[in-house]
Amino acid sequence: MFEDGSAAATPRRSRRPPQTPVQRALGLLVRREHSRRELGRKLAARGVEPAEAEAAVQRLAEAGWQDDARFAESLVRQRAMGGYGPYHIRAELGTHGLDTAMVEAAMEGCEVDWLENARELARRRHGEGFELDPVRRRKAADLLARRGFPGELIRRVTRLDDEW
Repeated sequence: MFEDGSAAATPRRSRRPPQTPVQRALGLLVRREHSRRELGRKLAARGVEPAEAEAAVQRLAEAGWQDDARFAESLVRQRAMGGYGPYHIRAELGTHGLDTAMVEAAMEGCEVDWLENARELARRRHGEGFELDPVRRRKAADLLARRGFPGELIRRVTRLDDEW
């Protein structure tokens, strides 16, 4: 005890040695998939030198821990299930540094019924029968457009007759 009545601080245990760039990158990858660019940015934000970050990402890619194609497929599934359309998802994949061929392969490889996703989103947000009310129909169309669905698909979802 100290004179002022406070207890003595307990000694701290020794700290773990600092993590290597590979360990840091692997720690990020076990939580979720990351693109090469995203992983490099996150390592740089944690103080890893760019050359070391690139080497760590390259090593993990060679070992199969990081794969841009797997990341792209995962992101397409997650965003489609979250109510986003193909335009939004393509744009987001582009921000992760993926080339056009990889983006197209991921989009074609996913088995998403975009029409059904759009209908479900519109019904969930604007209720059954939203097609009968012009105001709700317009709001549903605006929502779908903001979420990245193509115009033709939006028209199919918001039309009263389903002759498409």
